Amino acid sequence: MSARMVVGITGATGAVYGVRLLARLRELGVETHLVVSRSGWLTLQQEMGLARSTVQALADVHYDINDVGAAIASGSFRHGGMVVAPCSMRTLAAVAHGFNDNLITRAADVTLKERRTLVLMARETPLTLAHLRNMTNATEMGARIMPPVPAFYALPSSIDEMVDHTVWRVLDQFGITAEGSYDRWSGTGKAAGTGRAPADD
Repeated sequence: MSARMVVGITGATGAVYGVRLLARLRELGVETHLVVSRSGWLTLQQEMGLARSTVQALADVHYDINDVGAAIASGSFRHGGMVVAPCSMRTLAAVAHGFNDNLITRAADVTLKERRTLVLMARETPLTLAHLRNMTNATEMGARIMPPVPAFYALPSSIDEMVDHTVWRVLDQFGITAEGSYDRWSGTGKAAGTGRAPADD
């Protein structure tokens, strides 16, 4: 797998997933190419109080959402895959129907056509029939729909642990692992890394 990934951040709630993903990839020495939607910048400021320059500094390369001539808009640009974290329903719909109307959706389309891994951390609830059908369409095209659902079986003790567990599960989709990065399930009857059996039903 190429040690280079594309990361998109949209305006859905959950900006922390995109930020934490960038941080973990940097720790692992993976080159990151970042593009943030207009609403994504608003959510990053609202939820995390982060300025553009701070977020951009987390990536090796960053692009403007309207720069459809950027390197990541071409299939000839080699990378190991793309994650949209979080993925708004608007972006999901655009990907599902091939609307290359900005750099995130264009990069996602290129990722699919080149048969590379595309993970969409779709974030919305409850889901309408349109949302569900768009998820089906995107999946049939080769995308992986991965809502940021907390794994309570891992017995997290903080929000940070829940976020990290989800981010590492996303990186698993690309074969990116780090020894001891998070507690994996060790078998029926035991919570990962604890040795404790779950309570009776």
